[in-house]
Amino acid sequence: MWIEMDHWIEVNVAVTHEAVEVVSEILTEAGSKGVAIEDPQLINDLRNSGTWELCDIPEQENTEVVTVSGYYADDDKLQERLAQIEAGLAQVEERIGQYRFGNTRFRKLSEQDWANEWKQYFHVTHVGKSLVIKPSWEDYTPAEGEHVIEIDPGMAFGTGTHHTTNMMMERLEKVMHQDALVFDVGTGSGILAIAAALCGAKEVKAVDIDGVAVRVACENVAHNHLSDKIEVREGDLLHGTEGQADIIIANIIADIIIMLLPDIPGKLKEDGIFLASGIIEERREDVEAAAAEQGLKVDAVDRRGGWVVMQFSKK
Repeated sequence: MWIEMDHWIEVNVAVTHEAVEVVSEILTEAGSKGVAIEDPQLINDLRNSGTWELCDIPEQENTEVVTVSGYYADDDKLQERLAQIEAGLAQVEERIGQYRFGNTRFRKLSEQDWANEWKQYFHVTHVGKSLVIKPSWEDYTPAEGEHVIEIDPGMAFGTGTHHTTNMMMERLEKVMHQDALVFDVGTGSGILAIAAALCGAKEVKAVDIDGVAVRVACENVAHNHLSDKIEVREGDLLHGTEGQADIIIANIIADIIIMLLPDIPGKLKEDGIFLASGIIEERREDVEAAAAEQGLKVDAVDRRGGWVVMQFSKK
């Protein structure tokens, strides 16, 4: 539900690829009414893929810098939100070192500007063999066997166009079976939980530590008529789940996945599968080594644009 507001403040943070997810979380936790990610490498890849109409966006030259943007009501709480963002960004810098390019930038947008910002970048996108991501303002008639996920990019982080989410959805198509119980850790917008259900999962339990993400995911699940299959809860990593899953999915960042790994064997059935994404290629070996310590082996690795999705099972 959007707040009626004449103006919004757009906060832009230019970061490395590895920091995209964590910066998105910081902007969301500060109350952003949506998070936008402008990834030049992704734009170039999609321009060359033939699967997405890019409205004449030119070839991007500097592919190392990703711009993450949050949107905030221009009200009496704005300064408090901006201070929270800056504190969060500084804490991340203490942990991982320099990851920002230049200063945080600000721009005032009208309500009409807001709508146009989303619509110029997001269009119907085909993922894998059967999944289609569609923003609500576009019409699309699915072909036989296609499953449409309707999500507005302004609602929460996770639109399916980033390599990490895209590859995870493709792998879900490959490993899903009809009786599967799926745990989605860090569900965000709920897009992967929805994809899992559409690919055939019997039940999905989606968890996120952020209450705003939980609310948005619930709205998206209901909008896609999947409330009977998907339950969304607030919780820290796997702490919001009970029992053991056939498939666990986590599209987060390498450091958080490594933190999650000790809990995976106990939450995964003996023949279960763990899918991890949000990992840059440089951190793949770190994740693999940490997984081996927990009795997990790598069964498959998908790569695209410097990112990887890793499929694990018990040894």
